[in-house]
Amino acid sequence: MYKLFVALVCGALLLAFFPVNANADEWNKKTTVTFSAPIELPGIVLPAGTYVFKLLDSPSNRHIVQVFNEEENHIYATILAIPDYRLTPSEKTVMTFAERPIDTPQAMRAWFYPGDNFGQEFVYPKARARELAETAKVPVLSAEVTPEETPEQLVEAPVVAVTPEKEEVAVEEVTAAPPIEPQAVEPVAGAPAPAPAAELPKTASPFPLIVLAGLSALALSGVLRIVAKLS
Repeated sequence: MYKLFVALVCGALLLAFFPVNANADEWNKKTTVTFSAPIELPGIVLPAGTYVFKLLDSPSNRHIVQVFNEEENHIYATILAIPDYRLTPSEKTVMTFAERPIDTPQAMRAWFYPGDNFGQEFVYPKARARELAETAKVPVLSAEVTPEETPEQLVEAPVVAVTPEKEEVAVEEVTAAPPIEPQAVEPVAGAPAPAPAAELPKTASPFPLIVLAGLSALALSGVLRIVAKLS
């Protein structure tokens, strides 16, 4: 009984200091999207309806997107993607190509989890990528992929970008990259001194947490002494 009581008290203290804060949606970027019209994804056209977008649950590859029905018991598509970046996060979860022929479904270009700068730009089969690039007047990522390929096969496919002129170029030439952090430079002799940088507010001191941990340890020690006397 004594050992059980000690284990319960220690467990409660651990939970108090290290609360569980796991969020599955943050890990797989689960997003529910409703389309009012048909939408084209690489290798498939989905009718209007509600769908769930997720990253494949794999720690080794975070750029395979899976599209499920609303109940998440059927996979419509498993899509190869490349990291995409935008300067300003927004609640808009999908991006489509701006131009499209009349009476044809919009083709989805990328998917962003709400509030994220980084998203997933979809890779289209080469023949379709050439058509989209020519119509939309923007580069389109492409690879020799088919809807039947497994995630392991998808990640092995070499990806290129197709330009509106139907030329293939390296992906790095067309994908957006995060801004480069400014580097420190040596002052030039005779140049005016730069203005002092604004002082940022200091973060909270860890001292209160240390005090709280110490008091908790003392309280635990007192409880254990009382239990030892009673036993």
